[in-house]
Amino acid sequence: MFHLTSTWFVLLAFAFILPSRASTSTLLTSRQSTRIGTTVSLDYGTFVGVRNDTNGITYFQGIRYADPPIGELRWRAPVSPPTSHLGTVNATEFAAACIRTVQVTVAATTSEDCLFGNVYVPPNTQTDDRLPVLVWFHGGGYQTGNTRDAPPDFIMNSSAKPFVFASFEYRLGQFGFLGGSQIKEDGDLNAGFLDQRAALRWVQRYIHHFGGYRMQVTIWGQSAGAGSTMFHLLANNGNNEGLFRAAIGDSPPLTFVPAYNETYVEGVFTQFVSFTDCANQGTSTLQCLRSQNITSSMLARAGNRTITARPSTLYVFAPILDYTTIPVRPVEGFSSPPSPVNQNTTTFTRVPVLFGSNTNDGANWSSTRIRDPAANTSAPGADEQTLFRFLQGQYASLKEETVQEAIAVDGNLYPFGDYDSLTLQAQQMYGEMRFICTAGMIVGAMLEAGILDVYQYHYDNPNLGSDHHDELTAFFSPPPPNASPDDLALFQVMREYWTSFVTDGKPASRSGVEWTPRGTALEARGSCFDLER
Repeated sequence: MFHLTSTWFVLLAFAFILPSRASTSTLLTSRQSTRIGTTVSLDYGTFVGVRNDTNGITYFQGIRYADPPIGELRWRAPVSPPTSHLGTVNATEFAAACIRTVQVTVAATTSEDCLFGNVYVPPNTQTDDRLPVLVWFHGGGYQTGNTRDAPPDFIMNSSAKPFVFASFEYRLGQFGFLGGSQIKEDGDLNAGFLDQRAALRWVQRYIHHFGGYRMQVTIWGQSAGAGSTMFHLLANNGNNEGLFRAAIGDSPPLTFVPAYNETYVEGVFTQFVSFTDCANQGTSTLQCLRSQNITSSMLARAGNRTITARPSTLYVFAPILDYTTIPVRPVEGFSSPPSPVNQNTTTFTRVPVLFGSNTNDGANWSSTRIRDPAANTSAPGADEQTLFRFLQGQYASLKEETVQEAIAVDGNLYPFGDYDSLTLQAQQMYGEMRFICTAGMIVGAMLEAGILDVYQYHYDNPNLGSDHHDELTAFFSPPPPNASPDDLALFQVMREYWTSFVTDGKPASRSGVEWTPRGTALEARGSCFDLER
């Protein structure tokens, strides 16, 4: 363990041993190498991007990677690559983002037809360079977010070695994570996650046209994007199909993962349908929902009304247990030991990982973001029952005795006497159970499985804040006006650590501050109590 710039960024590192990656930069080939320009031709279309004259990065934005998931393709796996030739496409601007569940209407910048990606190519990239690839999945609780919020210029320019950056939209909320038996029977569950999987297959098939190397793909996400990274590690019982060779996750959330046919999921499906014109129809419900009579705007309103009707729950729509793509809950998947017969067999993909969390990941959720006064810890008269209702709103199967045990006065987990307010108590509990302990669970499982190349960080910045997603300022945003010189130096080091993990498999910094390759302890207050009880 070591500290960077006082106590602001505490990194806990685990043994990391990786063979040389010399092939990524020294591979000799007899093929003629040419510089990648602003036009790239794929087998289904030609995409014309634009080069940034200031930093030399070439942007290809709004690349369709699948057919529009509309009509009969609603709640089905994406059809990728596109089945129709697109001709010549202007790829100089972002395409439409996916509809957010918080939307009452379909905004001009969003659409149900949203399966687009973006590829950013570093300066002077040659067709035969075989550069490492970093794929970004945005956060937003599986209900909001888009790729526009992650411009990669800062991290690409901070990297000691070049790499290709790619980001993809995926279906959100009711369009991407509506569950229920009917979808299982006549559709595909976790459609939004399947979009991500299709995007990774697209990378395998096409990224070489942009100078990237499909055998050196790292996936990265924050919040729901980090949760997606976690689910990619678990998908198909750990068979990652060769889609990625390493994974990064900033504040991965341990969401409530019910089975597709559990009462909670069926209730959400029924409630959603009740807000459409498909309730009590003589035809199949899904047939009705996929009909031309049901517009994107109707589905957007229905999704928004569904979350409004559940004011104690932050994220109504999220990944569910489908027993195929997501075959196991994370707590179970990452606690399963290797097979006694084959120690190389686990329920998760065995790859290098870098996961971590922020000190105040749990801040504000139980107060400013909860609309139900009975579950809002800042409401007048809030008490232990308020705290329980808030937590149960996020984990429907959580039992009251489990929470009572965790907050017992004579206990050592979250006794109320340790906090100045109920909101601070809820903040600590939710931050650990949702984000902090999840990162520890993942890296601990990797170590238990014998994976040595595992890294964990803890971000704590008292000057600029350490709330959920605050660390992203280091990667995607211009420095805030109140950033100190130490903050700026820290952000540069963070970008170097993340990007060197992408290019070389080991966090390294030009500052000379070493990320210690060995450690055995996690720094987290309290413990992760059992959510299954």
